Amino acid sequence: MNEMTELAAQQVELTHAIDTVWVAICAALIFQMEGGFALLESGFVRSKNAVSIIAKVMIDIMFGGIAFYAVGFGIAYGKSNGWWAFDFGIPEGDMGLGLTVSNKLFWFIQMGFAIAAISIVSGAVAERMKIWAYAFFVLFFCACMYPLAANWVWNPNGWLFKLGFNDFAGSAAVHAMGGFAGLAAAIVLGPRIGKYNADGSINPIPGHNLTLSAVGAFILWFGWFGFNPGSTLGAVGKWELIGTVATNTFLSSAMGGISTMVYTFLRYKRIDITMVINGVLAGLVAITAGCNVVSANSAIIIGLCAGILIDVAVVAIDKMKVDDPVGAVAVHGVNGLFGTLAVGLFATNGGLFTTGDAHLLGVQALGVTVIAVCSFVVTYIVFTILKKTTGIRLGEREELAGTDAVEFGIEAYTTIE
Repeated sequence: MNEMTELAAQQVELTHAIDTVWVAICAALIFQMEGGFALLESGFVRSKNAVSIIAKVMIDIMFGGIAFYAVGFGIAYGKSNGWWAFDFGIPEGDMGLGLTVSNKLFWFIQMGFAIAAISIVSGAVAERMKIWAYAFFVLFFCACMYPLAANWVWNPNGWLFKLGFNDFAGSAAVHAMGGFAGLAAAIVLGPRIGKYNADGSINPIPGHNLTLSAVGAFILWFGWFGFNPGSTLGAVGKWELIGTVATNTFLSSAMGGISTMVYTFLRYKRIDITMVINGVLAGLVAITAGCNVVSANSAIIIGLCAGILIDVAVVAIDKMKVDDPVGAVAVHGVNGLFGTLAVGLFATNGGLFTTGDAHLLGVQALGVTVIAVCSFVVTYIVFTILKKTTGIRLGEREELAGTDAVEFGIEAYTTIE
């Protein structure tokens, strides 16, 4: 009997060890995605604002990480009444999630999700927002806004969790949340100087370094294989699930890039490489909700749709006179919305196209709509208050000179040898 007990204890210990290594590696990949955000967004803006993008992403990590530790994690995973919870720091004991890793490591991987969500906003407000106003919003977003969505979706007592809402790695809770916050922020902030003419015509403002943006996209692409597979929160007994998630993640992203490439060539008679970069990311965002419950063929269809949707959405948002320098709203907001709905269409168990049952689609539509609307409305209110009090936008002279020189006294590139 003692030998049996000892063997069982060793098996439990081994499970904890293997799962801990797996989750720690995935968490590190997610954390490194911030480097991808920094390079992607920096390349998509003008050189005079490149440093400010790097600074904003660093603020996401530093301010957002502390806020999520102090308050946000407790709101997300404390004892929930279905809508919210309240606790400080990292709770001890069982959180009802069936974890085989420590609560501290679970906090770390979840922190990566929180700062990824706010980094979406940094792209939408690029080139004209005051750095300290942005830092305040990062604190608020990671302490309150994202944690509420996480509570609804992933807390075992969350109202969406109990309805059967499927958002495996965050198309709604991370990407739609960040994307629609970015939309509200861009509307209140207003467009960059010179972006739109009085007659309504649009002046393109190209980024300064597409090589940087491409490298950033590759880093994000690589990191997504921590983002989605890491959401299994363990490896032991989950190898088939991990394989499914990884395969679907790749297929959707690759097809997203292909469909954007073909679509832009047919529409504009040339391949728009900036849009292809965002097409790959759109495929990643769209598959994130359902990568655990759709087939490989469905993942390809989801990526194909996302790759077309990204260009349509970018054009539509620009026609609305909403200035989003990096396409964050289209990539994350629109495709986060689409990807969440796609679960209700393509899930092998309960999908409308696979089983004829519309119940799951209704749950998915309800959940992502509430998350998107709440994110937009709260951000709009917070930005409006900041605009009327401390101010959120640089002055005209400062914006023309560039945020780097004005707020940091340095430029990303120098001619001095």
